[in-house]
Amino acid sequence: MAAADIDFYFDPVCPFAWMTSKWVRSVMRQREYTVDWRFISLRMINADVDYDAQFPPEYEAGHTAGLRLLRVVARARAEHGPAAVGPLYAALGQRIFDVPTETEDTPGARERRGTRGFVEPALAEAGLPAELAEAVDDPSFDPVIRAETDEALALTGKDVGTPIIHFQPPTGVAFFGPVISRLPAEQDAVRLWDHVVGLASFPGFAELKRSLRERPQLRGLGVDVDEVGVQEDWHGGSRRLKK
Repeated sequence: MAAADIDFYFDPVCPFAWMTSKWVRSVMRQREYTVDWRFISLRMINADVDYDAQFPPEYEAGHTAGLRLLRVVARARAEHGPAAVGPLYAALGQRIFDVPTETEDTPGARERRGTRGFVEPALAEAGLPAELAEAVDDPSFDPVIRAETDEALALTGKDVGTPIIHFQPPTGVAFFGPVISRLPAEQDAVRLWDHVVGLASFPGFAELKRSLRERPQLRGLGVDVDEVGVQEDWHGGSRRLKK
């Protein structure tokens, strides 16, 4: 099978990955790109981190829920093919971030995202059978998720988060992000894409960064599409309490 135009590595509970994925879908429509939606687990990246000491409350529950959701997506891909991944990621992202029944700050909301009760309606929306939700408790899918997480980090280095984008694999440019808090208008999406790929493709380019980030314009984070989220200082690509 021919390689896709873009390999997009995502964790379904990452709000920045979700916002970037919506932008990439806009670019897909306008450029007729194909995308291979692949896995990267924030829980695996932070396997050796003391969550209680270094992250705000409920981060471990959120990242663990992301791993549980990725197990379901991995099973969907194994049984229904790669074409099942994009629609399922879209259904999960919409339920978490765009039309949530709870915001991220609701007590216990992050943990509930990793349950069968949360996953089953997303599976139905994606046209997939409900029994796939059983995979939330099935660690036999973890080696696949680990392998793709390692694959993503090998493209960029380890001091990154999600998403990671690989354009024109296997030899094309790969980069973390871009981290965006607002969704570009359709007419701006391709222009931003060309700027990002052009910069990342320059020989010797490594990093352009600021750690101040707006909360993304996602209802699941309590920010409406016409609001500007509060600005926060992120260390090492996350809201760690310590560097």
